[in-house]
Amino acid sequence: MLQKLKSPNWPLHLMLLPGVILVLIYSYGPMLGIVIAFQKFMPARGGLFDSPWIGLDNFRYVLDMPDSMRILKNTVIIAVFKIIVGFVVPIIVSLLLNEVRKEFFKRGIQTLIYLPHFLSWIILGGILIDVLSPSSGIVNQFLSLFGFEPIYFLGDNSWFRPVLVITDVWKEFGFNTIVYLAALTGINPALYEAAIVDGAGRWKQTLHITLPGMMPIIVLTMTLAMGNVLNAGFDQVFNLYSPQVYESGDIIDTFVYRIGLVDAQYGVATAVGLFKSIVSFTFISVSYYLAYRFANYRIF
Repeated sequence: MLQKLKSPNWPLHLMLLPGVILVLIYSYGPMLGIVIAFQKFMPARGGLFDSPWIGLDNFRYVLDMPDSMRILKNTVIIAVFKIIVGFVVPIIVSLLLNEVRKEFFKRGIQTLIYLPHFLSWIILGGILIDVLSPSSGIVNQFLSLFGFEPIYFLGDNSWFRPVLVITDVWKEFGFNTIVYLAALTGINPALYEAAIVDGAGRWKQTLHITLPGMMPIIVLTMTLAMGNVLNAGFDQVFNLYSPQVYESGDIIDTFVYRIGLVDAQYGVATAVGLFKSIVSFTFISVSYYLAYRFANYRIF
């Protein structure tokens, strides 16, 4: 033990201590509240420790609700499309930017596509409501030039999901593109020089050098994305949806908000949140195993 304390690395471990303390307080400490999912939680009558224990009744109540399957379906559909499109678009954009030889133009494009990442959905929600307005929105005004009828993008169940996916990808693909471009810098330029000598064109260089060089970060982002299979984006949906599109846009997170904070059914809301966490943990665990099994990817 004394020998370990004399190790030259102990200051580095000491630097981790504040972060570890914060994780314990804000990530592990609140996990005590999981017991609320198995209680008839009443804050005014003793709170966490004195509320009556009801077992799995909260889970049964949720499953018996007529809208539960629709909400789960909406969440999975929206989240899966966000994962797929949000995974493919940054890879394509990063490959295209990698072919740009004018450095100032390349950096300018990176900055422009990266900016929306820093804007909250409160700001973007207000902008999108104005831009997609059926009466005065610029999109419908443009469509009217070609004789199209106004489309109520945020009030039509057939349009709401595509709007969610497209706007989410537009907001976030710039950040993921930067990640992939950073991975491209680690590829040995000698590989491209050898490929040119062997007569390989741009397409073959991309297929046999660039994409394999990006594969570790692609596997990592794909693995992490699997944990979001039930995370359709509360901030975005909450700022854009309305009762008119509950049929296609109501997700687990907005349901938890309404039933937990609005209706004060804390036990039911916690049960739904616990179910979501268990499913997400299962998916990300399976994805890590598959990444290790088929891509030889290791966490450390």
